[in-house]
Amino acid sequence: MLHPDQPAQNSAKSSEIDSILANVSILVVDDEPGMRNFLLRTLGPRCKRVEEAESAEAASKMLDAYHFDLVILDNVMPGQSGLDWLSDQRRVGLFADAILMTAYADLDTAIHALRVGAADFVLKPFRSNQILNAVSRCVDQRYLRRENFLLKYELGTDNPGARGRLIGNAPAMAAVRKTLAMVARTPTTVLFTGDSGTGKEVAARALHAMSDRAAKPFVPVNCAAISPDRLTAELFGDLSTGREGLLLHASGGTLFLDEVGELPLPVQATLLRVIDDNRIRPGGSEREVPLNLRFVFASNADLSAAVTQGKFRKDLFHRINVLAVKMPKLTERIGDIAELAEHFMGKFARQQGRKPLPIPESVVLNLARYDWPGNVRELRNLIERSLILGEFPPEFAGNPDSPEAEPADSLHAVERRHILSILEACGGNRAEAARRLGISRKTIDRKCAQWND
Repeated sequence: MLHPDQPAQNSAKSSEIDSILANVSILVVDDEPGMRNFLLRTLGPRCKRVEEAESAEAASKMLDAYHFDLVILDNVMPGQSGLDWLSDQRRVGLFADAILMTAYADLDTAIHALRVGAADFVLKPFRSNQILNAVSRCVDQRYLRRENFLLKYELGTDNPGARGRLIGNAPAMAAVRKTLAMVARTPTTVLFTGDSGTGKEVAARALHAMSDRAAKPFVPVNCAAISPDRLTAELFGDLSTGREGLLLHASGGTLFLDEVGELPLPVQATLLRVIDDNRIRPGGSEREVPLNLRFVFASNADLSAAVTQGKFRKDLFHRINVLAVKMPKLTERIGDIAELAEHFMGKFARQQGRKPLPIPESVVLNLARYDWPGNVRELRNLIERSLILGEFPPEFAGNPDSPEAEPADSLHAVERRHILSILEACGGNRAEAARRLGISRKTIDRKCAQWND
């Protein structure tokens, strides 16, 4: 007798499987047309793509043309057996998981399947729910391995603060947001430029989040932080060690190469071919693997000067410089300092279980007068240090008895920052700023005199 909740449980299970399989591409390899048709009918409506091959030879050609997340193959086929074919494919460069279909559940077959890297096997004959469960289990485990790898990789980077969001409404940042919104859903390569600490990775993450690849991985790589002798294997993979490489781990998503100007010239040549062909040949592999990636780059160096000096390939520079986004210095977006400071203070207070320090207008004014050579990253570090010590450094603390020691979110403080940000956008032209604000030039002159600006 069925439990009253059984239909709901089955529906929930089916929905979970459909969610897991929605973005999966599968290759079915079997010489029996009936079995191929059964698997196509079962998997086709649920998966992103399902292709079929009637023999090992046909399957090899399919792997040369397309990238597959999973291969489902029969063991007993005319000519080469499924396990022997899988063993050969592992040697020439197959990283996809595999499920073996077999009518014989003997121990030798199971051991052989494990040795050649089969993730699972199902016994013939089987029902549709059995193959669906095997496929979803296999795909789920693959996603978990990839997420675990990428999480460990990101935790090992030296820039954990980059996992934030774009903050601020200064004109310079509004222009950046507008550009990102226009280009987000295109496959266009983007190059972020600007000084260190201006938020190039944060902007790259925002671009990824607005794109149709948002559900897929965002993989950041600091090219200057990986030693040249490891860089090729880290990026492109190495068959001898089973390393898939960061490009394959980013499959379907966005690969962000920071400090791209630090890449050695031989790696630049390889990268150019990968971008042009959308294919990659891991070290030791005889097969080129198709890629589905968006490439995003960043550099705080002058790449055109590096080209002139022979340190960066001219053809690669022109290939990645399709759309350049210049990230503004913090001194070019003074109006955002208060919001950034409040954001960092709240973030670190939650992380450390502390009460946030109040940031009065006198502190904001002193922050705005500083030249910030380290840009937003330096501001972030200052706020964290101040929270830990329980006070702002003397040069930023200001005079608590000053009339300026009002809350940073007061109407007077917000008005002041807004007017100054418009003045900044107008290059200090008070007449133009007055026109944009819809007030008189005398009003701006009077307020600037009050603020001693």
